[in-house]
Amino acid sequence: MAAKRKKNLEDLSVDEFLLSGFDSAGEEDFSDGSENETREPNEHKKKKKNVTAPTTGMVDGQSKGKASEHKQQLSRLKNKDPEFFKFLQDNDQTLLNFDDTDSSEDEEERKYHKLPSKLEDASSDDEEAQVSTKKSLETIKVTDKMIEEWKSGLKKEPTARLFREVTQAFKAAVATTMGEGASQCRYKVSDSSVFNALILFCLKDIHKTMQRMLNLKPHNDPKKLVLPSSSQRWQKNQTDIKMYLSGVVQLLSCLTESTVISAVLRHANQLVPYFLCLPKQCRHLIKQLLKQWSTGEETSRVLAFLALIKICRHKQDIYLSSILKQMYVSYVQNCKFTSPNALPMINFMQRTLTELYSLDTQASYQQAFIYIRQLAIHLRNAMTMKKKETYQSVYNWQYIHCLYLWCRVLSTLHPSDVLQPLIYPLCQVILGTIKLVPTARYYPLRMHCCRALTTLSSSTNTFVPVLPFLLEIFQQVNFNKKPGRMSKKPINFAVILKLNKVNLVEKAYKDGLMDQLYDLILEYFHTQANSIGFPELALPAVIQLKSFLKECKVANYCKPMRQLLEKVQENSSYITAQRQNAAFGVADAAAVAAWEKRVRDEGTPLSRYYTQWKKLREKEIQLEISGKERMEDMNFPEIKRRKLQEKKAEDKKEFKGLFESDSDSDEEDTGLTIKSNKATADSEEEEDEDDASDEEAGLTSVPRVALQVTRSSGSSHTRAVCQEDDDDDDEEEASASKAPQPISSSALMELADGDEDVVEDLELSDDDDDD
Repeated sequence: MAAKRKKNLEDLSVDEFLLSGFDSAGEEDFSDGSENETREPNEHKKKKKNVTAPTTGMVDGQSKGKASEHKQQLSRLKNKDPEFFKFLQDNDQTLLNFDDTDSSEDEEERKYHKLPSKLEDASSDDEEAQVSTKKSLETIKVTDKMIEEWKSGLKKEPTARLFREVTQAFKAAVATTMGEGASQCRYKVSDSSVFNALILFCLKDIHKTMQRMLNLKPHNDPKKLVLPSSSQRWQKNQTDIKMYLSGVVQLLSCLTESTVISAVLRHANQLVPYFLCLPKQCRHLIKQLLKQWSTGEETSRVLAFLALIKICRHKQDIYLSSILKQMYVSYVQNCKFTSPNALPMINFMQRTLTELYSLDTQASYQQAFIYIRQLAIHLRNAMTMKKKETYQSVYNWQYIHCLYLWCRVLSTLHPSDVLQPLIYPLCQVILGTIKLVPTARYYPLRMHCCRALTTLSSSTNTFVPVLPFLLEIFQQVNFNKKPGRMSKKPINFAVILKLNKVNLVEKAYKDGLMDQLYDLILEYFHTQANSIGFPELALPAVIQLKSFLKECKVANYCKPMRQLLEKVQENSSYITAQRQNAAFGVADAAAVAAWEKRVRDEGTPLSRYYTQWKKLREKEIQLEISGKERMEDMNFPEIKRRKLQEKKAEDKKEFKGLFESDSDSDEEDTGLTIKSNKATADSEEEEDEDDASDEEAGLTSVPRVALQVTRSSGSSHTRAVCQEDDDDDDEEEASASKAPQPISSSALMELADGDEDVVEDLELSDDDDDD
C-alpha cells in the first residue's frame, strides 16, 4: 500500500502535491490522507483555483493550517520522501525557508497600522524623479525668432510636427487672454509684441498651411465646400486642428476691440469647413457668432452673419432650426428700446433673419406659426383681461418689431404656398392691436401698424382695409384749435409709440401728425394706384379730405391735403378713362389681372408723383441725418446766462443810490423830465422783457436807435442827432455789464415826441433853393 502511495506521489506534479497535502487541517500525518488518491481530476482543478503562488508560502481561505503545522509537514516530508524533498531544495528554496511564526499573530498585527520608529528621507531616486517631472513641466518661452522659424518652415513644407508646435503656442497665447495660467501649456507667451506677432501669423498663414498639409483642392463649383474630413491625412492631424479651432473660439469670446474681432471673424469664416467636421467646436462657434450678430459693431455683425449663413447652407438639417430660434430670441431682446441710432441695427437684424428664413420655408412656417400664435395670445389676454399689465404686454417695442419682422418675412418670401396661410392671421393680429386702445395718445403706434399692413398688402397682393384707420384721425383731432404751447423740436414718430399729455397740446404734435397722415395715405394709394377699383376705393378718402379742407382754417395743414386730394382725383379720372375701353367683365379675374399689369407698366399719375416724392423725401431724411451728425461733431461753447430776476437784484444791490445825488443837475442840464416813478418802473419792466426775449431767441445784442426822424426835409442836423444818440447807446450797451442804464428807451421816445425836441434855424443849401 505504501509502494502504491509512493508511486502515486512520484507521478504527481508540485501543484498537485501541494493540493493533496493541504486539503484538510485535521490530518496529522501525510500518509493518513488516503482519500487524496481516489479524488477525481475535476476536484483537483477546482481546488487549484483556491491556491496561491508557491512564493507566498501561505494557503488561501480553504486551508485552515497554521505556518507551524506547515513546517512540521515539510519536516515529515523529508523523512517520508527524501528524493522529493531534495528536489524542492534544488528548485524552490522559498517554499522551504519561511518564517514559522504564528500567522494568526501576524493577521492581528496587520489589522492595525503602526508608525515607523524613524522616518526615512526621500531616496535619491525619488529626487531624480521629481527633477525630471519639473523639467518636463517647464515651459518654453516664445520669441520672435521662433515665430519667424515657424513661418519659414510652414511656407517651405508644412509638417504635422511643426503644425503641432504652432497650435500649442497659439493655445498658450489664448490662455493669457483668458486669464488662465500657462502651466498646462508647453509654450509661454509673455511679451505683448510676441503675442501680436503670433496671432497675426496664425490669422494670415494657418488656413493656407492646413489646406496644404491636408492636400485639399477647391471644388469646381464655388458654392460647394470641400470638407477636410475627406482627406486621408485628417485622422492624423485631427487633434491639433481641434485644439486650434477651440483656441480661435476662445480668442473670439474674450476680445473687445472691434477691428481685432473683425479680423478673427474673417479667419473663422475661412475655417467654417473645418468647424463643420467637428460638431462640438461648431456649436461653440455658433454661440459666439450669434453674440457678435446681435451686439457687435456694424462690420462684426455682417461678418458673423456671413459665417452663420454659410454654416446653415451646408449643414441645414443640423443647425438651421436651432440657429433660427436663437436669432429670433436675440432679435427680440435687442428690440426692447428703440432710438434713431438703434433703428439701423434693428432693420439689419430683420433683413438677415429674413434671409435665413428663406433657406427652408417648411422650418420657417413652423416657427412663424408658433411666434405669430404667441403674439395673438398676448393680444387676446389684453382684450379679455383689460388690465394695465396686459396692455403693456402688447403696446411695447418688442411686440411692434415682431409684427414688422413677420410682415417683412411674408412679404419677401411671397409667393410661397407654404407661408400663404399665415398672411390672414397676421393681419388680424395687427388690426386687433390698432383697436385695442384707440386713443390719441397711441397714434404713433397706429402709424407703425398701418405702415406694416401697407407693406404686407403691397407685397402679397392682398387687400387690407388700412385707410379707415387713417381717415378716422381727421374726425378725432381738431386741427383748428390753437396749440397750448410751443415745442422746441419736432416729434419723431418713428421712435415713439405713445404721446404724453404735454405732447398733445403742442404744435409739433399736429405738425408731425399731419406729415404722417400725408405719407401713409399717399403710400397706401400708391399700392392701389393700378387697381381697377381705384375710383371706388378712393371715394371715402375724397369725401373725408374735402370735408377737412372745408372746416380747417390752417393754411399749413390745408396745402398738403389739397395737393393729395388733387393727385387722388387725377388718378381716379385716369383709371376711369382706362376702364371705359375695357371689353371684359369684372368676373374675369385673368383679364382683370392682365389689365392691371398693363396699367402698372404704363404708369399712373399717382405712381409717377409718388416716385418723385419718394426721392425728395429720402434726400430730406439724409440731409436731416447728416445735419445732426455735423452738429454733434461741432463743439460749440456753452453760454451760461443769468436769470432775469437774479440779474436785476444784483444790479440794484451794486448800483443802489448811484444817480440820486445829482439827479436835479442832470435834469437842468439836459432838460429831461421824468414824469413819475411808476412810468419809469413800467418802462424798465418792458425793457427787461425785451432783453429777456432777445436772450431766449439767441440774438446778439445790438444798439438801439433812440430817435428815428423820418422827415421829408431830411436835414443834416437831424441825422447828426440820431448819430449822436446811436453813439451814446453804443457806449451804454458796451458798459451794460458794468452799470445799469439810468434812462430807459421808452423815456427817450417820450422825449423825442416832446416840445423840446424841435429842429430850428434850418440852413438850406443852394441846391435845395434851386429845387
